[in-house]
Amino acid sequence: MSDMITLIPAYGRDYTSASYVYKAWKAGKDFRIADVSSQYNGKMCSIRDFPDTTARIRYNKKQDVTLIGPGE
Repeated sequence: MSDMITLIPAYGRDYTSASYVYKAWKAGKDFRIADVSSQYNGKMCSIRDFPDTTARIRYNKKQDVTLIGPGE
């Protein structure tokens, strides 16, 4: 895996702010990998799967992006 992964909220969830995304990621909510260049594209994951990876998470109907680094 690379040092950064692109994700979107799973199960039809969406978030309206970066702080909600951060809380959901840290709470272990599921996200879907959204990176067509990755062999894992479309798979479900959470922080438990990528504790040492920076997560680039799209939210607000995929219009906004936030980065959450490891250890944040």
